[in-house]
Amino acid sequence: MSGAPAIVLLSGGLDSATCLAIASESGYDVVALSFRYGQRHLVELTAAAALAERAGVEHVVVDVDLSAFGGSALTTEVPVPKHDVVADLDADIPVTYVPARNTVFLSLALALAEVRGADDLFIGVNAVDYSGYPDCRPEFIAAFERLANVATRAAVADGRRLRVHTPLIALTKADIIRRGVELGVDYAATITCYDPGTDGSACGHCDACLLRRQGFVDAGVPDPTRYRGGSS
Repeated sequence: MSGAPAIVLLSGGLDSATCLAIASESGYDVVALSFRYGQRHLVELTAAAALAERAGVEHVVVDVDLSAFGGSALTTEVPVPKHDVVADLDADIPVTYVPARNTVFLSLALALAEVRGADDLFIGVNAVDYSGYPDCRPEFIAAFERLANVATRAAVADGRRLRVHTPLIALTKADIIRRGVELGVDYAATITCYDPGTDGSACGHCDACLLRRQGFVDAGVPDPTRYRGGSS
């Protein structure tokens, strides 16, 4: 794949940072794509910019206001659910789900890919240690890839085969962390929390924080996350 262009969705979180490292290690000429989508906390974009700079890749930030539709604790003033342990997490789709987010993000990544001549998109979705989002499942990714190959000039007129890569989709959070450590990912620079402080510190009790913390425990890797109150 040496030098082949690829678009990598980069949120600034643990999973997308690992996905970026995997794409770069595989030899792709990466363009990292982030979104200012009306999320309540923009510190994740600061993290994404730092991760892209560290990786030495181009970083594109696109504005798309999903807060105009509401429906999520990440884009409205709905409280983010908090728990004490992973076992307390609800099996239902949580209020932190942002309607159509990955569909919108992948569609815009597809547009950028066409312009840049890229046949490969990378997204750090995970169907094992995740919060139950329907747009993180293999079925969704397969359906979007089929759409990409009937909805673009690149595929229809130019005969190119567009691919959506999900290198983390079948990994546990611990597996993801171990792989990232192998690739030199600086997890201290990532932000996973759904309710972070303005300084980037994590709440420690939202779904994302609990899954992240447990992942470091299971991986046997020290957790570099800065939690509010100074604990780690």
